Amino acid sequence: QVALTSERYGLRRLPFSQLTHSDLAFFERLMPGRVVTDPEELKLFNVDWLKSVRGCSKLMLKPQTTAEVSQVLRYCYERNLAVNPQGGNTGLVGGSVPVFDEIILSTALMNRIISFDKVSGILVCQAGCILEKLNEYLEQQGFIVPLDLGAKGSCHIGGNVATNAGGLRLLRYGSLRGTVLGLEVVLADGSALDCLASLRKDNTGYDLKQLFIGSEGTLGVITAVSILCPQKPKAVNLAFLGCQSFAKVLETFTTCRAMLGEILSAYEFMDEKCMELVERHLNLSNPVTGSPFYVLIETSGSNSTHDEEKLNNFLEKSMASGLVTDGTVATDDKKIKACNLMLWSLRERITEALTHDGYVYKYDLSLPVAKLYELVTDMRARLGQSAKNVVGYGHLGDGNLHLNITAESYSHSLLDAIEPFVYEWTARHSGSISAEHGLGFKKKQFIQYSKPSEAILLMQRFKAMLDPKGILNPYKVLPSS
Repeated sequence: QVALTSERYGLRRLPFSQLTHSDLAFFERLMPGRVVTDPEELKLFNVDWLKSVRGCSKLMLKPQTTAEVSQVLRYCYERNLAVNPQGGNTGLVGGSVPVFDEIILSTALMNRIISFDKVSGILVCQAGCILEKLNEYLEQQGFIVPLDLGAKGSCHIGGNVATNAGGLRLLRYGSLRGTVLGLEVVLADGSALDCLASLRKDNTGYDLKQLFIGSEGTLGVITAVSILCPQKPKAVNLAFLGCQSFAKVLETFTTCRAMLGEILSAYEFMDEKCMELVERHLNLSNPVTGSPFYVLIETSGSNSTHDEEKLNNFLEKSMASGLVTDGTVATDDKKIKACNLMLWSLRERITEALTHDGYVYKYDLSLPVAKLYELVTDMRARLGQSAKNVVGYGHLGDGNLHLNITAESYSHSLLDAIEPFVYEWTARHSGSISAEHGLGFKKKQFIQYSKPSEAILLMQRFKAMLDPKGILNPYKVLPSS
């Protein structure tokens, strides 16, 4: 990957103030030892995980409390200094790194679990808690986070909420818009908004937290989260299956949903090109070979005998009817742990494998399930030999396609062949140009393919009301005026 600077996108720095020695002195007094100015240390936080976009921030601040975030933003608002909120920096659309020299406001040290209620299953924690660490804590209490991502080892729950991350458990537990009960947010002028409710039902006026879920740090900085967590399943089963066509993948899903019902927790699909890349670049072994498509099914329930019986009945029917041609299943406790790691790695590490294949053009789309793979086929035909690989995988149960195109190196002509075609195709089929990654920096100018002009204007009004100086994560989410 080669990081692209703002000049590549024809952007100019907005008239924010420049950092001065007195600014640095103020921040050092406010949080001594948690002010980073070393250029070498800052390099890592100026570049996104894909190394596809790069900023040039000269300062990173590491607050530990909401009060410190409030003081930082109040000062920056008065001084007209732009701020880039940053969690685990695992975003895929350039929303988590500076575009120019914005101050990086890191939530890395805001990693305290505030409370957990075992009766209600409600967790309250600071925004910088790492998703995997939260899940480990909850598992000890007999619960889990209703969110699972490939980046769980480094992403922050605040960043997850700020981007409305989808992930692998959405089919079972729904989106964060439904499971997040409350938020604590600091607004651009430094005022703290305490909507950190721990109630399942609160029908008093506008649901303000929804403004900040998915706003990608452009309306306020999320400092704490209240989230409803489900009980940890007592029985988890996995099946990795091969299908001979995408039509069979769809039919298998219909059968799967009907026969597995309430225990179905994930239905992921990937094409054979994905598996080739995972095997070649990561040396992972595919237990099922020779199929154009693969499906990973997970069930989660409370009774292993009941769940295994339902899964076996589904598999017998699928094999007998020719929907599935081959597969492997992990149902007993010992095998599931080893198989879980291996089978989920085949799916979760596709993104990593793609980065080893060259420069990656990534697209995260919502489409009617029946049309999901047609875009991959059409894109292959359109690009021909100009692309190295065109692959499709994703959360089929949610209608979420991850379309990825690799090339030996970045090519502006190849990008022109992909965009805006990919967005026009998606809009023509009543889809969304971002299913779960957000708009960030890379997709903001294409929002009109998913939202009418009236909706975009209303979003711009919200932004102007909550952040009149535009200091929070500028150049992101909304198109330039």
